[in-house]
Amino acid sequence: MRVLVTGGRTGYLGRAVVAAARAAGHEVTGVSSADADLRDASAVSGLVATHRPHVVIHTAYVQADWAVTATGAAHVAGACAIGGARLVLVSSDVVFSGADGLYDETAPPDPITPYGAAKAAAETVTAALVGDSVVARTSLIVGDGDSQHERLVHGLLRGAGGALFDDEMRCPVHVEDLAAALVEVGTSDYRGILHVAGAEAMSRLDLGRLIARRDGLDASRLRGVSREAAGVPGPIDVRLDSTRAAGVLATRLRGASEFL
Repeated sequence: MRVLVTGGRTGYLGRAVVAAARAAGHEVTGVSSADADLRDASAVSGLVATHRPHVVIHTAYVQADWAVTATGAAHVAGACAIGGARLVLVSSDVVFSGADGLYDETAPPDPITPYGAAKAAAETVTAALVGDSVVARTSLIVGDGDSQHERLVHGLLRGAGGALFDDEMRCPVHVEDLAAALVEVGTSDYRGILHVAGAEAMSRLDLGRLIARRDGLDASRLRGVSREAAGVPGPIDVRLDSTRAAGVLATRLRGASEFL
């Protein structure tokens, strides 16, 4: 099967998806903004027309840029609809406010940040334009030492200023588990929303301590701070229920205590 991965040349998750697709025996192409600017509908359409993929796994985004994250996803969905390609949109747990704590696939998005709103918009346009699509919501991505969260922990322990939220609950996922799950669902018959997060909920501080211990660092030096007290906008308790994924996927989504 021909698989096209946006963000597959330079993105942390995208590179892992390319590797997982190749390991599964698919013909895979990873692309980046150098190949097509997601903000340019004609460029995206041309990219999909050139590669003629059976499935597009859309991992690319820029957190602070609506034109890339939301409008860009619309351009990808439009190109898939024209080209007859299946689409897997990688979305995020931040489409939820955190007011309800635990969320399954039936929960309606209620974002409270611009990034969450952009991802929610991307979900809507994906479902509207591509009938054969999957919206794969995930959480904090860690795993091989080079994720944003692992670099943050190492920076804090080298003396960089800052702390980790001790009241924000998320479901961290290993990048390789997530990549394998995205390839599996993308090449299956599944349609609709699927939560693909780790099996265990924990705070950013607890996640940081696990990373530190794995890497032989002094976890006790990490400081915790309340997101609520710090006044930093964002959901506090967002736990994705990935029970459905466990039932439809062979890929096992481990909890952070296991993979770290």
